[in-house]
Amino acid sequence: MKDLARFSEGRKESGLVNQSSQVLPQVRLVTISDEESGQRIDNFLLRICKGVPKSHIYRVLRSGEVRVNKGRIDQTYRLVAGDVVRVPPVRVAEKATQVVPGAEFKILLEDPHLLVIDKPAGVAVHGGSGVSYGVIEQLRAARPEAKFLELVHRLDRETSGILLLAKKRSALTNLHEQIREGRLDKRYLTLVHGDWQNSRQHVKLPLFKYTTSEGERRVRVQSDGMPSHTVFNLIRRYGEFALLEAELKTGRTHQIRVHLASSGFPIAGDDKYGDFGLNKALQKADGSRIALKRMFLHAYQITFLHPDTGIPVTLKAGLPPECENFLQSLGKFSAQVDS
Repeated sequence: MKDLARFSEGRKESGLVNQSSQVLPQVRLVTISDEESGQRIDNFLLRICKGVPKSHIYRVLRSGEVRVNKGRIDQTYRLVAGDVVRVPPVRVAEKATQVVPGAEFKILLEDPHLLVIDKPAGVAVHGGSGVSYGVIEQLRAARPEAKFLELVHRLDRETSGILLLAKKRSALTNLHEQIREGRLDKRYLTLVHGDWQNSRQHVKLPLFKYTTSEGERRVRVQSDGMPSHTVFNLIRRYGEFALLEAELKTGRTHQIRVHLASSGFPIAGDDKYGDFGLNKALQKADGSRIALKRMFLHAYQITFLHPDTGIPVTLKAGLPPECENFLQSLGKFSAQVDS
């Protein structure tokens, strides 16, 4: 009995026991389906072990407690249909008991392969970095019958607009391939501050990701950063502002925001890379100009080949009312761009 007590205590200290329950969790053997095939083992475990800290997942991977077909694997292993995965008992964090409210968003396209929505500003695409849950978690909660639902790409929390989700792993793989090969075209509308002159301008500045001392993810222009390319098209001038269309040629984190800020044209309302004094002034109405209380960056158009049919698909999402109304309030300063 003493040996059993010591064994149980040791498992508690290792972090592998759900201490909120009196019943020890059991080893699970999970057979990989066709839809689950192709994903990395670490991402698979993070998905099925809801509420388990990432550090615990990687700990059991390193220790060899996770087995595939009875053999040891590392975190980069990609699963194959028919693989049998041994999932050891893992402790579920208490916060995992939090109920995620199901939510639906404006749908631009839905079929058996894809779900394309118009994401509002202020909503994260996924949980993490101080956010308990995001679009993907809310959609899964609203669609418990969905066997597969994954983000194809991401949008910043304060960016609104078109967001693609895959309802089949084959669709996810196909769209990721289109992104890697530059065949998926994403366009944004953004309002910048400054005297923008060129009707079309290429910005090629290498971007480097880093983390601040507070743990916040940031990006800066740096010579040894990742090659990054954005094309900006001038749509209309509004006095000291300019409405631009941004074409992403690469898809780096915060690419549009940093390319514009580093070129001397901060995005109106950008609280990370923008003009903080200007942002504060814009949050209050001034004469006919109404207040702007968000970042003016909106993913308004996307073009891709449908992952099942191969037929080109172009989807558009108009500017949200708060952005459209802000432009209208600047109307007296509007100047049409010569074509």
